[in-house]
Amino acid sequence: MDSADLLVDAFDRVKEAVHEAVQGLAPKQLTARLDPEANSVAWLVWHLTRVQDDHLAELMGNEQVWTADGWREKFDLPFPPQVIGYGQSSAEVAQVQVTSRRLLTGYYDAVHRRTLGFVRTVTAEQLDQVVDEAWTPPVTLGVRLVSVIAEDLQHAGQAAFIRGVLLRRSS
Repeated sequence: MDSADLLVDAFDRVKEAVHEAVQGLAPKQLTARLDPEANSVAWLVWHLTRVQDDHLAELMGNEQVWTADGWREKFDLPFPPQVIGYGQSSAEVAQVQVTSRRLLTGYYDAVHRRTLGFVRTVTAEQLDQVVDEAWTPPVTLGVRLVSVIAEDLQHAGQAAFIRGVLLRRSS
């Protein structure tokens, strides 16, 4: 397995986790919060997708799928286009409302397709290239990609936990 295959496999696992986390949930369940300060499944999936979209677009030198493909308009959220969820207040989390899980998975799948198109071209040598000198030590392409995968899996796992609680409550 080469580095590109490894990255494809990791991002495919994120996709599976995202789809499983929203499976069978109605809009009310997607936006339910376990307590007034908790994140919802919808916010978690939106946020993890925004992070992946933002970070990968920057690496590729492209506009984000969020704005380029009209997802910002489809979600109709009251945030500036550059907002990806970092540091949002509880009130802002509550503003992430969705009409269906297909909205969330549609955006995720569009970002995933672009991500795979990029990582399939990445060589082992490119993984060592510095992409962000604002950190000590500077961040390489490999570290950035692993960071996105790790954050996405963490948030997908949180969403899956919330899904499980919500489904047990409704049965």
